[in-house]
Amino acid sequence: MTDAGLRHGRASLGLSFGVQGVAFALLVTRIPAIQDQYGISDGLLPIFLAAVPILAGAGSVAIEKLVVRVRPGVVLRWAQPLVLLALLGVGAGREMWHVAVALGVFGLAVGALDASMNMLGVSLQRAYGRSIMTGFHAAYSLGGIAGASLAWVGARWDLSLLASYLPVVVVLLPAALIGSRWYTEGKRPEEARAGSGGPGGALSFKLLLPLCLVMTFAYIGDSTVSNWSAKYLQDVLGSSEQLATVPYNVYMVTTLLGRAVGDLGVRRFGAVAVVRGGSLLAAGGFAVVAVAPGAWVGMLGFTMLGFGLCVIVPQTFAAAGRMFPGNSDAAVARLNIFNYVGFLVGSPLVGALGDAWSYRGAMLVPMVLVLATLVYARAFGPEPARYGGGHERPRTADVG
Repeated sequence: MTDAGLRHGRASLGLSFGVQGVAFALLVTRIPAIQDQYGISDGLLPIFLAAVPILAGAGSVAIEKLVVRVRPGVVLRWAQPLVLLALLGVGAGREMWHVAVALGVFGLAVGALDASMNMLGVSLQRAYGRSIMTGFHAAYSLGGIAGASLAWVGARWDLSLLASYLPVVVVLLPAALIGSRWYTEGKRPEEARAGSGGPGGALSFKLLLPLCLVMTFAYIGDSTVSNWSAKYLQDVLGSSEQLATVPYNVYMVTTLLGRAVGDLGVRRFGAVAVVRGGSLLAAGGFAVVAVAPGAWVGMLGFTMLGFGLCVIVPQTFAAAGRMFPGNSDAAVARLNIFNYVGFLVGSPLVGALGDAWSYRGAMLVPMVLVLATLVYARAFGPEPARYGGGHERPRTADVG
């Protein structure tokens, strides 16, 4: 693989992460409009919302088996358009079964998309010989901010879901298809054929389990912010309704900023140190939120959370690739399932604790879980400069 090929592959994969950020944000930020369009009751809505991550987990499981025969780049090339078309289907339907089918396809395709994107990212990072994984997730965060902004415009102008989604899909679908021409795995042909052979090839769930737990803890923290920050600021800290919308926007921006420089931190200090620092900062953020006397101190806590949590997920995928260099695709697919486990657990866990105890106390639970990441921090070594267990030098360390 030439340096130019790797650069093109990196740029095209970054575009894919960004497109997915836009699509997912457009879906989740317009849930009230979806509920109104299809007449989904409050009692039925949680079932629809839970079905997406459950089906995404099923899609990730299927991809683990599929990539034995079909390379991740091929999966991604077709999964991304399917996600965009499913999003359009959500906006275009009128009957309850229309949205059920569209969300079902969206969930399955998202699972395949998330897994294959991160497979390619792990493979490219291995080819580069240095940390680039966090940068891909920064592109996702940037896309999420863009998608949330577009959703705000749609809600502000009272646009229908179809009118909001159609222009985005018309622009992003051709861009994703064109960009897919340059997907690359950064592997030599013999590495691509090796599958599960070679050092680190046999996938052991026992060895992968610490990373699975870290992924779950990180997404419990993330879902706590996305689902409860506005309610917490308004109901517990006494902010205005307008101010209550600010913490999640701040969280998204700090996530982007943290990921934009995260790879530099990994190269300078190593993945273990960066994950430990991020975990401590995130736990401190939850602690500040839990004891905050007012809204502005609470927003400081949510800002700390964005900077702390943002590095954990991409470095967890990267660590899985280092742990199983001969079978990284299967490791990433299996690890990706716990993304959705954390998402499913986080929101109802905090809600149940808040109702039964207090929302201040509920914030201490994700704090403790994020702190538990420190116990598993050693799973994030060896450092990126030591790919291959120190037996081979990075092949393209000078790639830009």
